Parts: sequence; C-alpha cells; structure tokens
Amino acid sequence: MKISILTPTYNRANLLSNLYQSLLKNKIDGIEIEWLIMDDSSTDDTKELIKQWAQENKIGILYNEQEHQGKMVAINNLVEKATGDVIIECDSDDYFTDEAFSIIKKTWQENKNRTNCYAMCFLKYNSNNENMGRNFPKKETTMFDLYFKDGETGEKALVFFSKIRKQYIHKLEQQEKFVTEARMYHEMDLQYKMICINKPIMICEYQEDGYTKNVKKQFIENPFGYFEYFKEIFSHDMKNVTFKKRLYVIKHYILFGYLTKAKKPVQNVKGIYNKLLYLLLYIPGVIKTKMYY
Repeated sequence: MKISILTPTYNRANLLSNLYQSLLKNKIDGIEIEWLIMDDSSTDDTKELIKQWAQENKIGILYNEQEHQGKMVAINNLVEKATGDVIIECDSDDYFTDEAFSIIKKTWQENKNRTNCYAMCFLKYNSNNENMGRNFPKKETTMFDLYFKDGETGEKALVFFSKIRKQYIHKLEQQEKFVTEARMYHEMDLQYKMICINKPIMICEYQEDGYTKNVKKQFIENPFGYFEYFKEIFSHDMKNVTFKKRLYVIKHYILFGYLTKAKKPVQNVKGIYNKLLYLLLYIPGVIKTKMYY
C-alpha cells in the first residue's frame, strides 16, 4: 500500500518538523510513504529544511515550489503528482497520531474494492487529546449530510481513494486564491459516500495566521468562490437539513451576494421555505454586512 501525503506550506518551517516526525513514527511494513510538499514562496528556511530531510532518505519526499498562488492551487497541483493508493491532504500545522497509518491500512484493506465511496473519514483530535468534533452517528454518509443534517461542527480527517480524488479539483472563481474545501466535497457527495471510522488519525493546532482563525479576511478576499459554494447548496436535497444550518446557509448567501454585487440572487434560492427565509432575512442581513464588513 502506498500513501500520498499532500502538504501546502508557506513560512511554516517551525511547524513542519512535527509532521515529518509523525511520518517517521508511522513507518511500518507494507506501507510506502510519499510526502509531496508545495512551497508557496516561503521566505523562511523551509526549502533548506526539507532538502535536509530528503537527503536523510527515510521516506520519499518530493519538494515543489509555486509563486504565491495559494493553498487550493497547491493542492490541485499536488494531486496530479500523487501516485499513492490513497491521498491525504495534511496542513503544515497538522500531524499524524502514532498509529494512524496502521489504522488506515487496515481500513483500506477492508474497503479498497468499494466503488461507491470517495474517502475513508476519521476523527481529528487536538493536542490535548480531545475530539475536535463528535463521533460519527453512521457507518456511511456524505459530507453534506454529516454537517447539514446530523449537526456535526468539528473537523474530520479524510483519506481519499486516489482514483476518485484525482477526478476532482478545488474550483476557484475570479482569480481568487481560496475556497472552502467543502465545495469540492459536496460535489463528490453527489455521486459517492464516505466510510466513517470513529478512530483518530490526525492532530491539529490552529495557528494565529491560519485560514480558520482568519475567516473574516478569507470572506473579504474570496467572496465569489464562497457565493458559488452557498448557491450550490440549494441544489442539494435540503430535506431534513437542521433549521440552524438552513439559517447559516441563507445568512451567508445574503452576505456573499452583497459582497459580490450579485444580480437577482433570490432566483437561485430553491424551495418556498428557503425563499421565505431569504426574504425575511435579506434587509437585516445586508445591514449587518455593511456594519461588519
């Protein structure tokens, strides 16, 4: 079995060591590790550090560079280069648990011939050994159903089946550099499901300069991609979507419709219930957007 780890990075030399050491701890018989890194024009010693690790020749490392194109382009380019049976996208501030690859190998062997699933989905913990979300309520689901119908809010760790993952890319709009990964996940949900395993394989610590802690900045810089994402949600089966999530979608659709100056955005809202909520929330939503943004 071969595992491809994809890591986009920018000035994270101080963090990459945790990930590298976790990969070394996961070297076990029957697994080949391929670590593909895309450096988005770092100005620290990232390149020198990775070159040093590559010379150690303990695992396969492929270092790549790009010029300030952002995380999503980095991932798209690395997916093309990946040669593993499975693909894992691992940020520079994440690293693997000591038994992660043993768990992945066992699960992959049990499911490698499945043609109706695009990924194996595992738990993600923080450095305090706490689940960053909740345990899965089902053995199989879609990312859309998990977050919009089952009420999940925390992060998960996805291990993609390579043949299916390579058929998809992160779609960017208007030369933007970021879009939520969920947009691609929801596209995959239309044809495939995920296999859910209630075991942790990844540890994460959010950084002050990371995407998650700078959501407002991401919204302002990448409104067109987010607008398309929330517009596409109305094309999914909204039956049994929780009221809280329905409000979340409509509020953000109003927000990004305003930021992108979309023409007649109400026409994209499907369903009488959704249209009614949109009309009720539109004016207060625009007022709040003007005040906040």
